[in-house]
Amino acid sequence: MATDIRAHARRIPISAQKVRLVVNLVRGKNVVDALDILRFTTAKAAGPVAKLLSSAIANAEQNQGVGRDELYVYQIMADEGATRKWRRFGARGRFKPWLRRSSHISVVLRERDSSRVA
Repeated sequence: MATDIRAHARRIPISAQKVRLVVNLVRGKNVVDALDILRFTTAKAAGPVAKLLSSAIANAEQNQGVGRDELYVYQIMADEGATRKWRRFGARGRFKPWLRRSSHISVVLRERDSSRVA
């Protein structure tokens, strides 16, 4: 049975819809390849996702004793966080709400089976 290595990032000030575009790039990849993909992705969400992935890799190396070459991204998801509502006043005394969306990102890493050669 493979052990799961988890890491979470909460209240990232980017909408979950934009984070999901970046998260979909690295799902199922080897962690070294995933970090390379995130390093060259120009989206703003690539920074927090790369930082979270690095944190999960450090958890695996420090706590489980697993090398980064044996890990892959088993699950990664971006959920909606809290939405801050700001006020903006429009023409004719109308109220225009600004929604500042945030997201929660979760990643689960697993060790590749040594019996199966990829």
